[in-house]
Parts: sequence; C-alpha cells; structure tokens
Amino acid sequence: MRKIPFSPPDISEMEIQEVAEAMRSGWITTGPRVKELERRLAAYCHTSKVVCLSSATAAEELNFRICGIGAGDEVIVPAYTYTATASAAIHCGAKVIFIDNFKNSTEMDYNLVADAITEKTKAIVAVDLGGIICDYDKLFQIVESKRHLFCAKKGNDLGARIQQQIGRVLVFADCAHALGASRNGKMAGEIADFTDFSFHAVKNFTTAEGGAATWKDIPGIDNDEMYHDYQLLSLHGQSKDALERKQLGTWEYDIIGPWYKCNMTDIMAAIGLKQLERYPAMLEKRKKIIKQYDSMCDELHILHLRHYTSEYSSSGHLYLTRIPGINDRERREIIVQMAERGIATNVHYKPLPMMTAYKNMGWDIADFPNAYDYYRNLITLPLHTRLSFEDIDYITENYKDVVSNYLKGKESLGDA
Repeated sequence: MRKIPFSPPDISEMEIQEVAEAMRSGWITTGPRVKELERRLAAYCHTSKVVCLSSATAAEELNFRICGIGAGDEVIVPAYTYTATASAAIHCGAKVIFIDNFKNSTEMDYNLVADAITEKTKAIVAVDLGGIICDYDKLFQIVESKRHLFCAKKGNDLGARIQQQIGRVLVFADCAHALGASRNGKMAGEIADFTDFSFHAVKNFTTAEGGAATWKDIPGIDNDEMYHDYQLLSLHGQSKDALERKQLGTWEYDIIGPWYKCNMTDIMAAIGLKQLERYPAMLEKRKKIIKQYDSMCDELHILHLRHYTSEYSSSGHLYLTRIPGINDRERREIIVQMAERGIATNVHYKPLPMMTAYKNMGWDIADFPNAYDYYRNLITLPLHTRLSFEDIDYITENYKDVVSNYLKGKESLGDA
C-alpha cells in the first residue's frame, strides 16, 4: 500500500543550497535576497512593485491599511473561503459582509455583491480559490455602477489619497492559491486593484511561511511612496530597515508609528528564489495531473473544478471533487476509506458562517445555502508536484473503487 500525503512541500537541492549560502553570507533577516525576490516576482506578475512579507494574511491586512480601510468601513467577502480572507479585514476594525456563492460554483454571486454595496463599503475581496482567477471584469463593472455610493476617506494621508484617486469601491484579490494563474492574458497580480499571495508550505510556490502584496499602478500615487509605507508597517514603523542601516554612519533611524512586525527573511527568500526558477515546470506537472483527474471524474460523473479554459489558465493548486447525492456523513466515510488505503484527502472549505468565531458574530449558515451545498459533498484530492504518475494511478483507481460503491448505492435507491 502506498502512503500519499496531501500536500508536502516540493523542496529540491537547489533551494537547500541557496538557503545554505544565505546562512553563510551572514545576512539572514530582510536583506538582498528579499529585495531580489521582490524584483523577480514583480516581473513575473507584470506589476511595478511587490512587497514580500511573513504571510498572505499580513499582506492582505497591510493592503487594507495602506488603503485607509478601518473602523466603520465594510468589506464584502465570500462566505466560502478560509478565515484569513475575513480576519485580515477584521484586524483593521472593518466589518465583513459575507456573500453566498453562485450555485455549484466557488465564486461569489455577483448579483448579491452588487446588492450588498452601501455607503460604508470600501472594498470587495474576491478569492481565486483552487488557483482559478475570478471574473474581475464583472466585479469592476459592479463597482463602477455603484460609484455614486462610494464615500472616499477625507484627508491627505496615503489611504485617503488612494481612495480619492480610485473613487469607487476597491477590488482586492485573495490570490493565496493563484500565483502563476492568468485570465484573458493577464497574470494574477495585475488584475485586481490590490493582490495578496501566500507562500505557505502547502502552496504551489513556497518560502516555508511567507506571502506578498502587489497592486496596479494608481494615477497620482507614487509607487515608491507606497512601497516605503509597506516597509514602515511591516517593520515596527522603523524609518530604515537593517539593509539600509548596514551602510557606514547610517545607524540612526526614527519610529514613524507603533506598527507591526511581519517582514520576510532572506532565508525564506532564498527558498523562493529557487522555487521561482523551477515554477514553470511545476505548473506544467500540475496541469498533467489535473488532466488525469479530470478523465476519472468525467467517467464517474463527479463534479470538479475546470482549471483550464479558453478564458483562463489556473495555477492548479487544489483539485475539488463533489460526489452527487452523498451527504456529510457519507463524505466523511469516503475520506476515512481513502485514508485506510494510504491516501490523504481534505475538504476546502468549511464555509465561515459554520465556524464558531463567525457564528458568534451573528452569521448563520442557513443564509448561505449555496456555500453549504458546495461544501456538503466535497472532497479534495492530493495535488502536488511530489506525486509520481504511479501515485496518480493509485489515487484514481482507489477513488473510483470507493466512490463507485456509494454511487451504485444511490442508484439502487433512486437518489442519483
């Protein structure tokens, strides 16, 4: 029996060697490798600037703070996502407004998004779940149509000026899953107003922990000023980072504000630099694995995400399957049976209104029937670049065997 983990990191000798060189260099905190990774990622994403940070959650939160979003503001978020999408806005003091999915889709219902926009709405966060980029054209149409409701922050600080220049609800991308994805010829990172990426150990591209923020150029707003403010927010409000203070006679610095500590280290960036060199081949392998999974699911009439179409190309981060007719109990039984055969599976995601923290805020999953319907029969299969194609054969053979028994049972009962 094979033992197939769900999502181990794909680390080669290239990353190990680069980390060793970083450690030998004597520079292990934020330094030259972080700055180089930022430059390379900006080129990869077709954006002017990237800021590497300690996590995607930190990146999303700093995106909000840079834009002046805080207490009294509302941020529209999908109910069907991981907690970081919502918690980053809550950390800033904003109120999250959850939106249900379209039926049989991981995307928010854009009609409900439009209805939820009020004078308090400052941002919408779309989630590129599984590595598939959302329909941002539709979101931009919605926010343009609601421009008359938007109340920009007053003042001359950076956040106020960003809101005043954009003049409408801001569109944010939770792109934790989607580095390397594209839609209509544009890369993830250059589509939404602001984007955050995750480089956590389970992601396609990893720096162990870590993440990054990027944004589209805003007329009248200086990118260097924005980059500097990200540095201030991520390094205790310190006016110079350690790399700047390394120069002779430049020891003195100021504290501009009592802010946060969420910078990336050069050890993390060392991993990322080599991951980025390997990334095109890693994405291509994911595409081949997905093709094999698609064939299995189509044969069994199991619903699954469509990762590649004429309109978009996914990063292939997650493979979500939905088994017709089964309930939550049966889904759990299938997960256990797969585990007994040495195959780790998962569920992405349990909708946030089902979680204690959000139930305590007054949210009820009964108000999000499509999100619950998507979740109740969902199983996520292993999808990572350490899988061999023999592993994929083993997974598909066993999944077909286990699931077929449940589908036959449904057919005999007339439920399928």
